[in-house]
Amino acid sequence: MRIAVDAMGGDYAPAEIVKGAVEAAVKDGIEIVLVGQKETVEAELRKYSYPPEKIAVFHAPGVIDMNEHPASAVRHKKDSSIVIATKLVKDGMASAVVSAGNTGAQMAAAIFILGRVSGIDRPGIATVFPSPKGPKVLLDSGANVDVKARNLIQFAHLGSLYSRNVLGVERPRVALLNVGSEPNKGTEAVQEAYKELAQDKEINFSGNIEGREFLTADVDVIICDGFVGNVVLKLTEGLVTTMMKMVKEELKRNPLRLLGGVLVKPGFRDLFRKLDYTEYGGAPLLGIMGISIICHGSSKAKAIRNAIRFAQETAQSGFMESLKKGSIGEHHA
Repeated sequence: MRIAVDAMGGDYAPAEIVKGAVEAAVKDGIEIVLVGQKETVEAELRKYSYPPEKIAVFHAPGVIDMNEHPASAVRHKKDSSIVIATKLVKDGMASAVVSAGNTGAQMAAAIFILGRVSGIDRPGIATVFPSPKGPKVLLDSGANVDVKARNLIQFAHLGSLYSRNVLGVERPRVALLNVGSEPNKGTEAVQEAYKELAQDKEINFSGNIEGREFLTADVDVIICDGFVGNVVLKLTEGLVTTMMKMVKEELKRNPLRLLGGVLVKPGFRDLFRKLDYTEYGGAPLLGIMGISIICHGSSKAKAIRNAIRFAQETAQSGFMESLKKGSIGEHHA
C-alpha cells in the first residue's frame, strides 16, 4: 500500500510536503510516492535520512497554481503533479492521493479521473473535526455552495458510512446543522431533507442542531451545505488558535499566573490537541471512486504527516469496498 503525495501543492511546497512525507515514512512506516518535479523533490529529500524503499519519486513537470481555474487547469495540464498523483490511484499504483494544492483542481482531477460513485450528484468534503466528545464528521465543508435536499441526504449516507468504517462508530448519529432545532426551520432544502431523513431507516437521525452545539452535541455526523460548513470550519479553527494565544498571553501577565500555567500546561496541551485540525491533517472527498485527501494550503510537515497517515487508515478501513457495494446514490438521487 502506497500513498501518492502531491509534492508541489501548497503554500510551503515542496519543503514542508517532503518533510512531512519523510516523517510519515520514518515514524509511521508508510510507503510513499512523491509526485512532482524530480530534481527539486530529490534535492529536498537529500536533507533527510530515511529508508530508501519507503519513498519513491514520480516525475511530474507541471504545477497547478492556487489561482488557476480548476477544471481548465486539470484539462490542459495533464503533466501536473495533482493530475499524475490522481492517475496513480486510478491505475492501482497508489491507494490514495494527498495534496495541499489547489482544492478545486484536486476535486476536478478526482471527478474526471477517478469518477463519481453511481448516482451521487456532487461529492462533498468530509472534515473529521476534533471535539471534546470525540471526532465528528462535518460534510460538506466546502465543495458545494448551493445544494438541494437530495444532496444533503446523500451527504448523510456518505458521512454515516465513513464514520462507521473509518472512525469505528457502530451506529453514527446524524444531525443537520440549522438555525433552529424545529423541523420547520431553515431553507427549503434543509426542511425537505429533515422530513426524508426522519423516515430513513438506514440513518440514525438526531434532528437539527444549532451552531452553538457544534462542538458539544452528542452526534457523530453533521450535515450542511459547503458554504455554511466552510465558514463554521474556518471560524472554529480560528477561534481555537486565538484562544490558545490569549491563554498564553494571560498566563504571562504576572509570575503567579505563570507558575500556575506550568502546573496546568499538560491539561491545556491535551485540550488543544483535541481541537487541533492538524491532528487529522486533511479531509477526504467523499462520493468519488477512490481516496483523495484534501489538505489546507497552509499545511506544514505535521499536517502532511498526519494526512498521509489518515489516508492510509482510510484505505485500510474497507470504506471504499463498502461504498462500492452500497447503493447510496441510487436510492437518494
